[in-house]
Amino acid sequence: MLSAQEPRTHDDVLTLPRMAVYSQRVALQEPSAGAFAMPVSALSFEPLVDVHARNMGESQADVTIRGGIFENTGYRAGAAPLHDPQTGHYSAEIPIAPAMLTAPAVLTGAENAIGGWNANAGTVAYQWRRITTSGMAGFAAGNYDTVRGEIYQGWVAPENTSVRGRRLAFDVSAARAESDGSRPWGESRFTRYNARAQLAGERGQTDLFFGRQDKFIGWPNLYTPYANVFETDDLRTTLIALNHVEKIGDGGDRLALGGAWRRNEDHYVFNRADPGAHNPAFATGPAWHTAETWSAGAEALVSTNRIRWRASAGFVADKIESTSLTFGRFNSRSYYKLMLAPERTWELGDSRELTVRAGVALDDTNRDQSAWSPVVAVELRGIGRRIERVYASWAASSQVPNYTALNSNPSAGLFRGNAGLGRERSDNFEIGARGVLGAWTFDTAVFYRRDKDLVDWVYSMSLPNARAASPVDVDTLGFELTARFSANWGDLVFGYTALTKDSDYGDATGMVDASFYALNYAKHRLTAAVVARPWRGWEIRLDNEARLQTGNALRNSRDDALLTSAGVFFAPSIAGWRGLRFFAQATNVWNCGFEEVPSVPAARRQWCAGVMCSW
Repeated sequence: MLSAQEPRTHDDVLTLPRMAVYSQRVALQEPSAGAFAMPVSALSFEPLVDVHARNMGESQADVTIRGGIFENTGYRAGAAPLHDPQTGHYSAEIPIAPAMLTAPAVLTGAENAIGGWNANAGTVAYQWRRITTSGMAGFAAGNYDTVRGEIYQGWVAPENTSVRGRRLAFDVSAARAESDGSRPWGESRFTRYNARAQLAGERGQTDLFFGRQDKFIGWPNLYTPYANVFETDDLRTTLIALNHVEKIGDGGDRLALGGAWRRNEDHYVFNRADPGAHNPAFATGPAWHTAETWSAGAEALVSTNRIRWRASAGFVADKIESTSLTFGRFNSRSYYKLMLAPERTWELGDSRELTVRAGVALDDTNRDQSAWSPVVAVELRGIGRRIERVYASWAASSQVPNYTALNSNPSAGLFRGNAGLGRERSDNFEIGARGVLGAWTFDTAVFYRRDKDLVDWVYSMSLPNARAASPVDVDTLGFELTARFSANWGDLVFGYTALTKDSDYGDATGMVDASFYALNYAKHRLTAAVVARPWRGWEIRLDNEARLQTGNALRNSRDDALLTSAGVFFAPSIAGWRGLRFFAQATNVWNCGFEEVPSVPAARRQWCAGVMCSW
């Protein structure tokens, strides 16, 4: 899990500006060279997350966790779940400036079963950051006619104007980025506007947020495998959210309440050269979709005697209007989740503690069968000087498919759906440990996840112009290791993940020649984040990833890859300009052509240089 704390600073090190996307496991605190910072920016080299990008992660990102697919990843802002009912391709469209959020926490295993929603592999959870009177502005330009800029300003009312010890605060943000893209017809245009009001004190915090983000994306083979087809996707995402957190007593108990309304409009064009041409995916030609969700969530952590109770409740209602997703049984759905997980801790002497947690969740919708999902976790802390904790857990979870899988035409078009798809279930078994060796800290886990009726998109040579939604049973065995070293001269973070899978498509097994998502995974993935501070005011940041992907008949590139993003930052010592810094950065330094999504061309090397000032 990622820590939400602020980065450490030293006298000889520049302080990252307020707008930075901060993650302890990622070195480069900047977005891809052709975009402004988005919540997904911090995930590209995250050891616990694998981002499969079309062009760049900020353009279109399939965020996968522990070998799952993008549909198995959930998102939260505060206590409210964020959800796109049309397709998980758009789940990461979160129109919030990262300056308003804490670093993302990646919930897996038992934590995902308790704190996640409709996400069997994992959940990316953000919290609302406390506003301070500060601001930043930045500008950069680069190759492929790239220009980007962003501005943020926060303001806190004077202390003598507080109401019952809580101070009113506001922050606003605006950002824009344009690029012709590293491939022909691969341009992008992004804009985002945010405003937030906050009432915060020592005991609690309330946030009211509005955000709007518009994205135009062009890319060859954005979603289809046809040669010389240049597709576009035009997205408009609006989010209104309200969240409240209140401390209960002084022992860490708390109550969190949240709600959100999200609207995502999508205009997809198969062939931009002839926007009205026949689209093999959608017989009506260009497709329009509008998906809306209303969500509410509540979490409570309450201690009574020796038992600590963790309870949560969630509700989501959605609907979709579409010119093409019209072949299913419904176009609206309501979801419900209730979770109760008490825990108890025993003092064993010699500073050792044993904690046992057991609970159960109920997931239900008005369109699908309900499911009960148990969770059991045991943790032992303070084992020795070098081992901080060991744990074991078993957690079940469940989710339901989206409208692209349920409502696409089952007998024609590129994307073929199945209105009969039902609830997906998962069991996750896990053991792990955290240790310390000198200046190094280590986290490791071995897990086995059993997915039943996971909805995958598959390819068959008997239907070369179609990909079909097909249920599959998948057994995933995985190993994770992260190691972190920190010193005054710099920081190192290494991550390693190994995965192996067994799949069973049932009666369709003999007709599956390739999997777009469930079997598109890295058998071995190594990440290395390097931060060096060679001289006063200078930082060199490198994010590296080496991977060996499992073979895929649809991939036109090699199955191994070495990816690097790099940045050089300089903060001059100028009186009155302490927050000024200059930077240059590059994405895909080695110009690697690896296709993260099979049949989708990789983005080429892209660079930019600019200046940022914080105050």
